[in-house]
Amino acid sequence: MTDFERELVHAFNNFFEDEGLSGIAHRKKQHRFSSQLCDVLVDSPHDMFYLAIENKSVKTSSTNKLYFSQHFSDTKEGHQVARISDFLDRSGRQGFLAVELKRGRGKSRKAYMVPWKIVRNRFENDETGIHLDEIQEYPEVLRDSESYSVAQICQNLEI
Repeated sequence: MTDFERELVHAFNNFFEDEGLSGIAHRKKQHRFSSQLCDVLVDSPHDMFYLAIENKSVKTSSTNKLYFSQHFSDTKEGHQVARISDFLDRSGRQGFLAVELKRGRGKSRKAYMVPWKIVRNRFENDETGIHLDEIQEYPEVLRDSESYSVAQICQNLEI
């Protein structure tokens, strides 16, 4: 599990606890030779919090775009975007792509939540990816010195 995945799981669980809501965010244990469908799953009796979140971390000094060919896997089971889209269709979960931008030494990381329908649409229309400038137009997952908070995202996203 990456630090970003762990931090996002903690952020959702802290939100549920702070708000007195039923829900839990977790990460399925990944086995060495099997792939997982999404990085973070959020379960709750509240439909708006029945989520699947794929996490990506990118160095802004290395790329200006999140590429479907480079940042997502393609296996014999199909491309990762198609596999996640199928999982969302079958499970009824709402999907998001959480993108953490690593901006270099001395600059804090920033993260954004992109609705999966945007990712899916771009992929199905044969686009190469999503420009980082566009990703920054989506809601930011706020961060204090050490941890992320999803409180504002949960209150403001149309989920």
